[in-house]
Amino acid sequence: MRGSDLTEVLSSVCDFIRYATSRFNEAGLSFSQGFDSALDEASYLVLTSLHLPHDLPPAYAAATLLPEERATLLGLIARRVDERVPVAYLTGEAWFAGMSFRVSPEVLIPRSPIAELIERGFEPWMGGAAIERALDLCCGSGCIGIATAVHLPDAHVDLVDISAPALALAAENAADHGVSERVEVIESDAFAALAGRRYDLIVSNPPYVGVEEYQALPGEFSHEPRLALVSGRDGLDLPLQILAAAAEHLEPHGVLVLEVGASETALIEALPDVPFTWVDFERGGSGVAVLDRATLVACASQFAQALAQRRSGSSE
Repeated sequence: MRGSDLTEVLSSVCDFIRYATSRFNEAGLSFSQGFDSALDEASYLVLTSLHLPHDLPPAYAAATLLPEERATLLGLIARRVDERVPVAYLTGEAWFAGMSFRVSPEVLIPRSPIAELIERGFEPWMGGAAIERALDLCCGSGCIGIATAVHLPDAHVDLVDISAPALALAAENAADHGVSERVEVIESDAFAALAGRRYDLIVSNPPYVGVEEYQALPGEFSHEPRLALVSGRDGLDLPLQILAAAAEHLEPHGVLVLEVGASETALIEALPDVPFTWVDFERGGSGVAVLDRATLVACASQFAQALAQRRSGSSE
């Protein structure tokens, strides 16, 4: 059925949610960028596009849409199905730690399980130590660092990324959430521009996807910046660099929280003697390690050796 015909057949909010759900399921879309199902994603796309609350009272689900609203929704549904564009990029918004963030194809779509740690104030990992200065390394949209600043109102947070467009968006998000005065945006390749800066907490969700894994990902992921996903043959190039350099930028009581996702197994195999602490999440998710500064210092030679092997090519 053509779009002009559909605008006559589909009229209500409920009609479009039902239609989008059916199209998404029929197309075999991937729902791994922030949603659990076709229905969840369809509801979010329709309600957000119509500027309606996500807890819309049932009575309004039967409301008739204007012709231009119907045409807009059909266009968005078609792009989601035909081009595999993620819903977050269609709406320009994603939710993280209960907060709304602006997103664009310049940044990864927020979906890290680290949100759960933020909501708990990074306890028990901080052992009760105050977090006065924190670093969100490879910040992208800034969601991790900004949410940390919101949940810890006394903390000052540096948002660091190699991508200038990502940092511009992070600055907008910081302003949206009223934390600009406690957040500094810094363009840097990992720790390169952070000489002399030390933190109570470093949190990083860096690129950690291997080349083969990236090539096997669903089409939706091709819309995200490759720079924010791929990190060498096995995904460990940047995570290893972070492990090797983090201690220099941590206070004596400081803690590193590092997400490596599905590369957790590869990291353990590369560093079998490092006592990683892997976080168990109540709401799902895995591949997040916590190491204090003392552990990072004690394992420095292992990090250095792993990096040296990688750079010499002997780890291939």
